[in-house]
Amino acid sequence: MTEPTPDVLRAHAEVEYAAELAALDEADADAGRPRPPSWRLSPWAVATYLLGGRLDDGTEITPKYLGSRRLVEIAVASLATDRALLLLGVPGTAKTWVGEHLAAAVSGASTLVVQGTAGTVEESLRYGWNYARLIAEGPSWDALVPSPVMRAMRTGSLVRVEELTRIPADVQDALISILSEKTLPVPELDAEVQAQRGFNVIATANNRDKGVNDLSSALRRRFNTVVLPLPDTLEQEVEIVRTRVAAIGRSLELPDDLESLSEISRVVTVFRELRSGATLDQRTTVKSPSATLSTAEAISVMTNGAALAAHFGDGVIRADDVAAGMTGAIVKDPVQDLLVWREYLETVVRDRPEWSDLYRACRELA
Repeated sequence: MTEPTPDVLRAHAEVEYAAELAALDEADADAGRPRPPSWRLSPWAVATYLLGGRLDDGTEITPKYLGSRRLVEIAVASLATDRALLLLGVPGTAKTWVGEHLAAAVSGASTLVVQGTAGTVEESLRYGWNYARLIAEGPSWDALVPSPVMRAMRTGSLVRVEELTRIPADVQDALISILSEKTLPVPELDAEVQAQRGFNVIATANNRDKGVNDLSSALRRRFNTVVLPLPDTLEQEVEIVRTRVAAIGRSLELPDDLESLSEISRVVTVFRELRSGATLDQRTTVKSPSATLSTAEAISVMTNGAALAAHFGDGVIRADDVAAGMTGAIVKDPVQDLLVWREYLETVVRDRPEWSDLYRACRELA
């Protein structure tokens, strides 16, 4: 296992939560829970690692995902079969976060990743070549450069494919034979790489952003799809933002008292109302901007506010510290979104006396 490095900005999940994973491993052994081939933990322990809980020895497992237990159980059960897992949802619903922690708990490593972009080529999913050696020696295993997918097949591990729908459709389909046959042909060597037991794929995708390439029906059939929703309640979303901002604040060495984050509730409330097109009490209809306004963006707004308060204030987050981040997150289109934001300020924020400081701070920027 990789040793933690103090200067690393963000440690991999298997490093940051190594103690919890070790405790769950011991709990599995004591209880005699069965594990699928090549899994480091049992399905029960994987779900507990994601959702949190208290072990018999008193060890507290912190929740990594605040959401439906059943969705997590379905995702874990899918990985225990020969079906790949597709985590689907709008931007900011913790798809990447869940995929990373699933890989850390199941395989003990979350670093086998293919990042999908419009420029992703087939070699990223199959294999490439060291062309200097290829020219000098001809095709050989030493000249072959395995992709993360091939390395996962060889070791019986999970591989993550991020933003699958950003990958061009013809490149996506390179996964079809891998997921169906569990083998990766290498015709240049008249050979193949067969997947070891434990191999599987966790893919993430969303259909809200521009530049999305729909999955072919043949590829979609090879995935079990789990849709990760936005948080159900205001309280749940506030807790998600509070937990993540506190963790990020610790890694950035921001003052400890920033964990109180008194502005979170107002930021999350604004985002939820603009997303839904109505105030929380359903009394006022509001227009929605073009931005997604996801939980991830609320985390970004609060992290930026924490940094402003720490370095240019007295360490207490106030309306002035979050106003700029909120405006930047909401106003993506400088014409239409700005009109929506101004209207919301005048019809909703202005009428809440306890939000007068937020109204003034946002009105100055808008």
